[in-house]
This record gives sequence, structure tokens and C-alpha cells, in this order.
Amino acid sequence: MACPPRRPPWPPPYRSLDLLWSLAGGAAFLADLGADAWVAVRFWKAGRADWALLVLGLAGLSSLVTQAFSWAWHRGDPPELRRGLPSGPAWLALHVLQLGYLYRCLHALKVGFNVCRTEAATETQRAYAIFLSHDISLLRLFETFLESAPQLTLMLYIILHTNKVAIFQILGICTSFFCIVWTLLDYHQTLRSFLQEKYKLDFLSSVLYFLWNFLLVCPRILSLAVFAVLFPNYIFLHFLGVWSVMFLWVSLQGTDFMENTCEWVYRAVVAVILYFCWFNVAAGKTCHRAGIYHTFILLDSIILSVSWLWHNTPLSRDSYIIHALFAALPCYLLGIILRGIYYKFFHPTVQTVSPNIYDEVDTQETVSDRTIGFQVVVDHRISTSVMRHVNRRTYKLSQNFFVNTLQDKHPLQNGTLGDVYL
Repeated sequence: MACPPRRPPWPPPYRSLDLLWSLAGGAAFLADLGADAWVAVRFWKAGRADWALLVLGLAGLSSLVTQAFSWAWHRGDPPELRRGLPSGPAWLALHVLQLGYLYRCLHALKVGFNVCRTEAATETQRAYAIFLSHDISLLRLFETFLESAPQLTLMLYIILHTNKVAIFQILGICTSFFCIVWTLLDYHQTLRSFLQEKYKLDFLSSVLYFLWNFLLVCPRILSLAVFAVLFPNYIFLHFLGVWSVMFLWVSLQGTDFMENTCEWVYRAVVAVILYFCWFNVAAGKTCHRAGIYHTFILLDSIILSVSWLWHNTPLSRDSYIIHALFAALPCYLLGIILRGIYYKFFHPTVQTVSPNIYDEVDTQETVSDRTIGFQVVVDHRISTSVMRHVNRRTYKLSQNFFVNTLQDKHPLQNGTLGDVYL
């Protein structure tokens, strides 16, 4: 028996919690920026201009790339997705001055605050607030792994090299770790926002997702830091070699994230992320790809760590580096185990079909179950203007992360309805 038509699961409600989440993300960005400036000044006053320039250089490079993505996305979005933002020379000037991303954050907070304080906020207004927060989440992800992850490696290298710890170094490490953790959680929450209510982010899955990422990232950064202590002149060559392999791997997977000819820039940034942690860029089952990636990174990290141990024999039992290195391998293996547990019991894998035929179904349902399931009739209460606010960029990544099998898949662009029934 046919069931009554039901409206698509988009857009999700924009809650006060989402506003607080955005506010915390913006505060973390400003705190990280202030910590970078303080660390650079302290290094400069200590006579280590090279370390100060490295800190500022990493911050400057990540800012340039983030602003470039922000500018490219703004130009490619339809006019209704640019309302409230400067246009033309003013918007270009903000990005040239490296203020485009910060302006986006402030604009998203303003729109989100207006939605939360207005009880009669329309679905179009809520959808626009979510669209802005999704773009900021992606930009924050790129900025973090271009700046915070390399700076964390640099701070650990300096501590291991000098065998001293200063307060400003602890601050730099804490802010970098916080930004990485917050970015991964925010990104995970963004991808889950496209799923039905029963698949939304909960506390246990969030903790498990954070733990396995944390347990995999820490040994990786530690191995890079100890190798940099041993061969400071070769760490860049190591990065260039591994980055080239990751860039080739991403290119072979045929990503189509960008809507213009700058796809190679996206692939280059993803290769940097893959240098530190796993990041899925292609649809379909990720088991084999993840297995290849983690095996490669584990072997690379072991080689880096063994190189340090080999050149520091005989080993001192009092060295804290030795204890950290011997704890790194169990830590990484535990992260792999927790990752498997997450994907086995907490990771939703759904199927999406043509939006004109079926509603969202679980992968565990049978064909007959799907046939008698909800038939989707586009609700006239969902105006076309609401559906135009679907963020194609994060929706595509959400498909890569959660969808097992795609049927009747069509390209989705900002400003089109497309198949938004994930």
C-alpha cells in the first residue's frame, strides 16, 4: 500500500547549537591566528628568525590558498547565493587583503543569529545559513591542514631539537591540536547534516570518530618531527615525495570537486591533507583505498622512526623520545581498530536513487522493501529557491563519505535541485 508522500530531508533545521558551533569555530580561528603571531614574535626575539619566518610562512600560505578557494567559489555561485556579500572590487579587495574568509565567518554568524532570533524564519533563510556554514567548514578544513598540522610538526621538532619547552610553544601546540580536532568534528557534522534524522551526529559516534583520527594523526606527526630532528635538510624532500604520490593517487580517482579548471588546486590541497591523515575523495566503498593508504603511511612512519633510532644507538633508557616512539605503533594500530569499529557499527551507509522515484533507503533493505517504500513527490511547500541553496561541494563529499551505491546519479550544482535525497 502506497504511503503518503513526504517532503525531502533537506533543509535540516538551523539551531542555536549550530550558531554556537560556528561561533566557537570562528573564535578558534582568531585564537590560532593570535597564537601564531605570538609564537613568531617570541622566536624573533630569541634570535631564531628562521623559525619565526617558517611560522609566518605557513600561516601566509594557508591564508592564500583559503582565500583563493573562497574567491573561486563566490564567482561560481549563482547570484541568490551571494546576497549580503560584497560584490566586484570590494569582494576582491577583501581577499587580496586576506580578509575574505574572516568576512565569510562574520557574515555567517550574522545570518545565523537572525535566523535563530526570528521565530518565523523561512526555510529559505535557514537553508542559506546552512549553506554559508558548510562553505566555512570546508575552508576551515583546508586552512587547518595547510597551517596547524605543519606548525604542530614544527613545534614538536623545535622542542625535540632544543630539548626545552617554553610556555608559548605549549600554547602553539595546544591551539594547533585544538584546531585540528575541532575541524575534523565540524567537518564530520557538516557531512552528516545531509542524512536523515536517524543518522544525525550523536555523542558516541562523535567521540569514536575523534578518537580514531586523534590516534592516527599523533603518531604520524611524531614520526615526522623526529625525522626532521635527524635530517632537517631532507624533511622537505620527504614531504615533496609523499605529496607527489598522494597527488597522483587523488588525480587517478578522478575528482570533480571544483566547477572550473582549478581542480588541480583542490587535488594539491587534498594531497597535503593525506600527508597527515585520511581523507576520502571518491564515491564507493573505501575499504580497499583506506587499507592501501594506511599501509603506506604506516610503513613510511616506521621508516622515519627507525631512521632516528638507528642513528641514535646506543639508546638511552631515560629518553622520552624513545618511549614516545615505542608507544606510537600501538597507538596507530589502536586507531585502526577503532576506525574499523566506527565503520562497522556507527557509520551510516545509505543508498540514493532517482529523486523522482524513491525516498532515501537503507542499504540493508531489500528490493521489495524499496519498491513499497515511500514514493517521493516533490512537496510544493518546498520552493525551488530553498532547493537552490543546497551546497553542491559538501553534498558531493557527503555522498563520497556515506553513500554505498548510486543509481541514476546526475551532477549537482549550486542552484539546481539535483538528487538531494541522500
